[in-house]
Amino acid sequence: MFLTAQKYPQLVRLSYELRLDILNLIYSSGGGHIGGSLSSLDLIIATYFSDIFKNNHFVLSAGHICPALYVTLAKKGYFPKSKLNTYTELGSILQGHVSTDVPGVEYSSGALGQGLSFSCGLALGDRNHQTVCLTSDGEHQEGQVWEAAMFANKYKLGNLINIVDHNKYQIDGSVADIMPLDDLAAKYIRFGWTVTVIDGHDFNQICSAFEKARDSDYPNCIIANTILGKGIPTMQYDYHYHDVKALPETIYHRAKADFESIIKKMDPTYDFTA
Repeated sequence: MFLTAQKYPQLVRLSYELRLDILNLIYSSGGGHIGGSLSSLDLIIATYFSDIFKNNHFVLSAGHICPALYVTLAKKGYFPKSKLNTYTELGSILQGHVSTDVPGVEYSSGALGQGLSFSCGLALGDRNHQTVCLTSDGEHQEGQVWEAAMFANKYKLGNLINIVDHNKYQIDGSVADIMPLDDLAAKYIRFGWTVTVIDGHDFNQICSAFEKARDSDYPNCIIANTILGKGIPTMQYDYHYHDVKALPETIYHRAKADFESIIKKMDPTYDFTA
């Protein structure tokens, strides 16, 4: 469908499985931030399931794309998968922005732009481990991001990795139209960071960038070019799917059938009821 043969077949399969989980979560709950969840999912999968990083800190700065983190944490065993069915329900720990009530989560997100600052503190306080922060491109319109970028350079936080989910859209339209970021890589380089630009849906490139970042003496920025709504053609490149109030039946059933067909080809014994 969109991922070809790679060195990481287990991550490719997870990509389809967890896209199906996101789809079901958004559909059953009656809405949610699906566009960015689908664009960022492969980056989160690689962070949690590749062999490159172990015992790291992970900060989701763009907290509204929490469906991608929730399905990953459930797959990783932090809580039962059945709990995904409680997404946004009153009293559920799985709300529309991630919080530390969720097992495995160290940062409660709120206003955009603050996660990188929090990550700087983690990286400074624990230099024996990597701190990985996932930011959106749109939140780079917030000044606090650039204050954090200066801080990371000053304190030589070589154990800090900022992954930018560069899907080029935000809630009201394209990032380029609302507040252009221009050459984001050049900005980070000017701030003293090591920068790698990758295809954010290619696990070969993602894991290679992680490997490079792990051995850096400077703070690392991985600019991952991604596609809003990746995997569901109707949604791709359409900012109206930044979030949905209710997922249309036709889109849901078509996407569900597509994902299930691909998963079944990869593993004929896969149990969709588990």
